[in-house]
Amino acid sequence: MQIEDIKSLFLKHKEVSLFHRYITNKHIEPLLSNLGEHVIVETIGTSVLNKSIYGLKIGEGNKRVLMWSQMHGNESTTTKALFDLLNTFLKDNSLKNVLKACTLYIIPILNPDGAEAYTRINANKVDLNRDAQNLSQPESKVLRSIFKSFKPHFCYNLHGQRTIFSAGKTNKSATLSFLAPAQDENCTVTPNRKIAMEIIGVMNETLQKIIPNQVGVYDDAFNLNCVGDTFQNENIPTILFEAGHYKDDYAREVTRELIYTSYISSLNYITDNIITGSNYESYFKIPENEKCFYDVIIRNAKVGKNKTKDIAIQYQEKLIDNKIEFFPKIEKIENLDASYGHKEIDANGFEVLDKNNQLVEINYENVFVIINNDEIALLSK
Repeated sequence: MQIEDIKSLFLKHKEVSLFHRYITNKHIEPLLSNLGEHVIVETIGTSVLNKSIYGLKIGEGNKRVLMWSQMHGNESTTTKALFDLLNTFLKDNSLKNVLKACTLYIIPILNPDGAEAYTRINANKVDLNRDAQNLSQPESKVLRSIFKSFKPHFCYNLHGQRTIFSAGKTNKSATLSFLAPAQDENCTVTPNRKIAMEIIGVMNETLQKIIPNQVGVYDDAFNLNCVGDTFQNENIPTILFEAGHYKDDYAREVTRELIYTSYISSLNYITDNIITGSNYESYFKIPENEKCFYDVIIRNAKVGKNKTKDIAIQYQEKLIDNKIEFFPKIEKIENLDASYGHKEIDANGFEVLDKNNQLVEINYENVFVIINNDEIALLSK
């Protein structure tokens, strides 16, 4: 399927009721009730605070794909794209080949308590992605139960990443990142890892036509407590998806479309091929993620007589009145030649002042600074 075709499908079937960063059960439940007879919707368990965890089954094929999103409650971009994908399945014939070849089992929000509180962790303050062995949390047990009963051939572990990541040591943001997790301490390139790598290589090939040099891979250090490593360790090809930052896209709506594109390109590939992993080597051409970005860097700020430094600012995400608001906070004041800002401001040797006309300091948090008597906005619009 061509890029233009995928874009057309996205624009036609985007679920407009889901928008921005705050996505909870309250947002998806009306959609679940309208999916119709072609999607089996079931409550597969409950969270710590007794919120429902939903499972959706669609398709009739022999190739089984398990997809789960919002294991970390504040990582919602992949959830939005899942409902865009479901709309496409139900309202368009373009992907009927996928549903004939594949059966998909989708958990749209694994961590509903974390989603509502907009936190990474669950209500017991546990990172579910470090609970794959202990299975100490109800949400972890739900995922494990579905994994055992559904017996997937492929796993999609769907996440979101911060704005700090670059694709290699470059000024290119890692807008999407992937990983074929390790399955042993030696990070052996095993046959099922090769299958995951081959699929990632296909997605990367598609994405390079849209966001060249803006795809990264994570370090594959092994941690059996992580879900992806555990499933890979059990010889199920598993792919980590990370929805990252595109320029000025703090609502993650551009990234949403790119995740949707990745879903379709990978599912089409699974549908049309017997994947052996023989074409895995392109995976190693994808640069590893580095932490080279801040949301804002103010360059050449006067900090003393004939002395300048750079000021690094990172946005803090806060849930206020059921909406995510961003608050700029100064993280560093130093030479930042090896770093990049999604937004850069040149102080031209002037002092950078706070709202009280004092020199800014680390941890200063406000939406503006004062440079040469002008208020300079720090938030990207």
